[in-house]
Amino acid sequence: MDNSTLVKPFKSINPWHMLGWLLVAQVMVAFIGRSLAPLGVLIGEDLSLTKAQIGMLPAALFLGQSIASIPAGFIVDRIGSKRLLLYLSFGLGGAFMLMAISSNYFFVLLMVAIGGVGYGTMHPTSNKGILHWFQQKRGTAMGIKQMGVTLGSALSALLLLPLAAIWGWRMALLAACGLLMATGVLAYRFYRDPPSAEPHEPERKISGSYLKESIGAMFRHKPLVLLSIAAMGLSGSQLILNTYIVLFAYEQLGLSLLLAGMLLVISEVSGSFGRVAWGIISDTIFKGQRLIVLVYIAALSIGIALIVTRLPAGSSFWAIASVVAVFGFCISGFNGIWMNAATELVPFKQAGIASGFTLMVGSWGVIIGPPLFGYIVDLSGNFNYGWFFLAFVLLLVIVLLLWAKRLAHKENEHHKGGQKDEY
Repeated sequence: MDNSTLVKPFKSINPWHMLGWLLVAQVMVAFIGRSLAPLGVLIGEDLSLTKAQIGMLPAALFLGQSIASIPAGFIVDRIGSKRLLLYLSFGLGGAFMLMAISSNYFFVLLMVAIGGVGYGTMHPTSNKGILHWFQQKRGTAMGIKQMGVTLGSALSALLLLPLAAIWGWRMALLAACGLLMATGVLAYRFYRDPPSAEPHEPERKISGSYLKESIGAMFRHKPLVLLSIAAMGLSGSQLILNTYIVLFAYEQLGLSLLLAGMLLVISEVSGSFGRVAWGIISDTIFKGQRLIVLVYIAALSIGIALIVTRLPAGSSFWAIASVVAVFGFCISGFNGIWMNAATELVPFKQAGIASGFTLMVGSWGVIIGPPLFGYIVDLSGNFNYGWFFLAFVLLLVIVLLLWAKRLAHKENEHHKGGQKDEY
């Protein structure tokens, strides 16, 4: 078929409409994947789990994400985003459905990990879609799409937990998974990969040797490796805030459990706004310099973490909420900038696998960070030592980001503005 017949229909498609479908899919994937936090108490009571066993549920999810990230990035580079939106929706939804009808803890854990594969596939899939549809305002678009993660998480806490209290966690989760799979079908029906995204026929064959070569190229790309290690610190810090802010406010600051729980919602909603705002800031004020924006985010987060250590017991809810809102705005708002930075550091055709690579590395911060924070608090008997630890990690993040920026600048000078985006 002549290419002109393919290109013409796409000229009338609004990229922001395509972003809308990516955002809807991202919200629903997070709505299911992040349901483990609000439903953890009910799942634990139903299956008679210890606190450690409950904590293994989100760890299994992010382990699945880590395992899936590179293969998903490789596959989206080969077949585009459209089909993967359908596959990952059914993968995550189907696995969590099986989890919801089981009473065997190890089977539940296995299904959560398999669901994490679908959950982790969403990031490379949607990131590639953003790169295809947005040549300008890409940071803004990525921030809006990434807002879906925190928005889905907040909706899970606000909607799924009350439904679970009425229907039971199993029925609530089954219904939510059905909604996710229906969303996947609709996204497959209405989302489009632009003609430039269509892989050439020779590229459709997924070769093991090509995958190995591509992964090797990512490990040799020093700025991407440094960014990915820095993302471990940022991702770990984000989940530390989400995991422990309720316990910190309840046990150390003396808030009621209800008000302490509201801080998590405030943090997630602020993070949703942060993802959009930081994208706009990176596009306008910093002209696409994503790494330096991440440095500012980390620096501001260090300042807020230190302020948190100075909050006395008995502080008013609104004073604490104000601090948490700014904390969430920064440390939960970095993800879109991170994804943009990773995909823009490499040639365009490697954007998917670069996204998967950096997500795989960054995911280990989510797996390691919160348990280490908890161990420090247990050892010291005071949350403040944990917040000092978080501030120190973010200081190392700044060093890594500045190093990555310096190396990336040298590479750009070496290539003398050679082609990086191949549209």
